[in-house]
Amino acid sequence: MENKWLAYIKRIHALSQIGLNFTQSHYDRDRYEELLDLSLQMMQDLTEVPPEKIKLLFSEEKNYLTPKTDVRAIVFQQKQILLVQEAIDNRWCPPGGWADIGYSPAEVAVKETKEEAGLEVKPIRLLAVLDKQKQGHPPSPFYVYKLFILCEIIGGELRSGTETKGVGFFALDQLPELSQDRILHSQIALMFEFLENPEKQTVFD
Repeated sequence: MENKWLAYIKRIHALSQIGLNFTQSHYDRDRYEELLDLSLQMMQDLTEVPPEKIKLLFSEEKNYLTPKTDVRAIVFQQKQILLVQEAIDNRWCPPGGWADIGYSPAEVAVKETKEEAGLEVKPIRLLAVLDKQKQGHPPSPFYVYKLFILCEIIGGELRSGTETKGVGFFALDQLPELSQDRILHSQIALMFEFLENPEKQTVFD
């Protein structure tokens, strides 16, 4: 479960941004801007992310705030799951990342798998839609929904990409160190449940 204070701060930040978008009052605008600055400072104190980075992360968030979408491609081969080693922290996760404008979630899964692991895949079905804040991930500045899409290999060659240092298939009991901000062991275990039971219904928060 997400730290409750971080959840409060995110809510204050969102309400401040919404207020700035709709207010017609100069005085209210000043108050909303002050609340926005305070929320960013509190977020920095709680997450230990440098203030300049937090401001940069939110510099383009000028409209009505909604959750960000993280898409992960789930690819199995011989009862092992495909993971890539992130260059940014040397830890492992399924290929994926932020959903891009102009791409459907399925297209994001295909694109990220090709870029990060060298494999061409075909999306099969949506396995899970999870609220990151309810899963036990480390504190994050953003409110995030995580989509897990089962994919089937149709071509390509296993290789790392510009943002990854390694790539491989792993059994559930032989997982490398996971990138906790991107994936949790419990989520990998959930994905293996779909491997064991293809009729399992989509899981969602």
